[in-house]
Amino acid sequence: MLLILINLCGVVIMGYDKFLSKHPGARRVPEKNLFLNALVGGAIGVYLGMYIFRHKTKHWLFKIGIPIIILVQVVLYLIVFYKGAIATR
Repeated sequence: MLLILINLCGVVIMGYDKFLSKHPGARRVPEKNLFLNALVGGAIGVYLGMYIFRHKTKHWLFKIGIPIIILVQVVLYLIVFYKGAIATR
């Protein structure tokens, strides 16, 4: 449930930053905050937000970095799940 909430926040933050990007002089969401959300488990939400709102899709750091974070997180989740499955035997 927590991961769903974090990913939902990632989508919302990307949409909010896209909204702010259309308003000159508006204070934007720092990129480090977008990456922080991705690192704490919201990478899929940030990635979806990138393509739903067409935001930061041309920035190589996001285009490459977010999928790498997703890959690392999936591997870590599988390791935790696999070790948990072995421990319950």
